[in-house]
Amino acid sequence: MATLTRFRWFWAWDDEKEEKWLTEMANNGWHLIKVQFPGRYTFGQGEPRNIFYRLDFFTDRKKREDYLQIFADAGWEHVAQYGSWQYFRKEGAPGEEPEIFTDNESKVKKYGRIIAILVPLTPIWIVMINRLSRRPEVFFQIVTIIGFLLMLLYIYTMLNMIRRVSRLKRK
Repeated sequence: MATLTRFRWFWAWDDEKEEKWLTEMANNGWHLIKVQFPGRYTFGQGEPRNIFYRLDFFTDRKKREDYLQIFADAGWEHVAQYGSWQYFRKEGAPGEEPEIFTDNESKVKKYGRIIAILVPLTPIWIVMINRLSRRPEVFFQIVTIIGFLLMLLYIYTMLNMIRRVSRLKRK
């Protein structure tokens, strides 16, 4: 089987764009095999099919079997995992777009799981940068600047996730 590797970056709040892109790839005969860091997608070539991809964020390893079984019972195939992101696919009938979350409350819970991981890590970032900034060596000053920039990116991610949840709650 022929394979294809593509590099794409998606933010956590752009998961719908990622789903759409994976669906378009399947419509062109490229079916997801795996996802790796940093944004490396591997596809296998096959017949073009009307397959829809959906993503979920799940962290509870103890309940993983039950979690995957729920999706399997609903006809979803678990294709890949990237960190806590779970990739599912399901073939749809013409004019149909299967969804794993059929209401906004479920989507809010999905993004809430991501926020629940991001928020407690904020103090760790702050302490780390604070300690690094006290070191006078040039190396640690460079690492401090990089850490600060990463913290800004981290905060940007949190704010976008919170904005996404707010929009869903208003609908």
